[in-house]
Amino acid sequence: MIERKTTRQITIGNVAVGGDAPIAVQSMTNTDTRDVAATVAQIARLTKAGCDIIRVAVLDLDAARAIQAIRDRITIPLIADIHFDHRLAVASMEHGAQGIRINPGNIGGPEKLAKVVAAAKSHQVPIRVGVNSGSVEKEILKKHGHPTPDALVESALRNVKLLEELDFHEIKISLKSSDALTTIEAYRKLSASCDYPLHLGVTEAGGLIAGTVKSSVALGILLNEGIGDTLRISLTRDPVEEIRVAYELLRSLHIRERGPELISCPTCGRCQVNLFRIAERVEEYIQTIDTPLKIAVMGCVVNGPGEAKEADIGLAGGHGVGIIFKKGQLYKKVPEAELLSVFLAEIDQMTKEAGNRS
Repeated sequence: MIERKTTRQITIGNVAVGGDAPIAVQSMTNTDTRDVAATVAQIARLTKAGCDIIRVAVLDLDAARAIQAIRDRITIPLIADIHFDHRLAVASMEHGAQGIRINPGNIGGPEKLAKVVAAAKSHQVPIRVGVNSGSVEKEILKKHGHPTPDALVESALRNVKLLEELDFHEIKISLKSSDALTTIEAYRKLSASCDYPLHLGVTEAGGLIAGTVKSSVALGILLNEGIGDTLRISLTRDPVEEIRVAYELLRSLHIRERGPELISCPTCGRCQVNLFRIAERVEEYIQTIDTPLKIAVMGCVVNGPGEAKEADIGLAGGHGVGIIFKKGQLYKKVPEAELLSVFLAEIDQMTKEAGNRS
């Protein structure tokens, strides 16, 4: 069992972050926030995939004003992401943002930061202090040479202090580097230095494969050490993929589970069906399911049911015929041409019986 560090708890909309709350999964839209319809449609897809909190980029006042129209049409809390311009932070909160992400040190000086904090207090909006390797102050970089873990932590705590001096404590913090080892060490040091909830992530992690591996290494190690209260997997990809990777990561650590778990063999010379196509189709199909099933897709009947005997339901390919098995026991034989469609129908029946089809 992983013992999480106890942190302060904040609330973003109706989602608690920190304390004993479940680790929240976040993503960020890549639509133009001013395009309300496109942004709402993407958030709907992310919500269906399991996203708990969504963040949108606020580039100008029109984007800030669009937040209210977006919020009226979604069901999960919305965070506004702002850089440099305090007016955008204030306007975002005035138009319904339930959280904001800023770097207090580059928001325009003490007077402008005070206006942001006053608005956050008035609207009961928490602030994420977001520091990454590209935003560390010049004097801190000069001191440390480059964005080391110590430099990131020093920058974060300096920015947190700016908020604390304004008697604001509804804070969460992120320290993001594109380097996994830097990210791990920075969060370890920060976790030992404060009790604010931490938002985990690796910035500019890369595409699906590189980004998944880098994020899983860094976040997996931190989560296993009990560090982290909310997370985002950053991928150069459809943001729905970020949610899928996040839940697989949390599932692998037995922290949080959502929907079915798919296990499949890598294939070998015994495989006589197009298992890649079958596995991809099954994986795509089960994204619409909430029921916590264990589903197996195996290449041959020699080892399939035995290796996947813990699966609730599975299939194994053969020559011209395949089998469907449940809990390691043969359930039915099916002609190869019908194997996938029959298998999906069986999964559908199991989820309907559980009453959890989304």
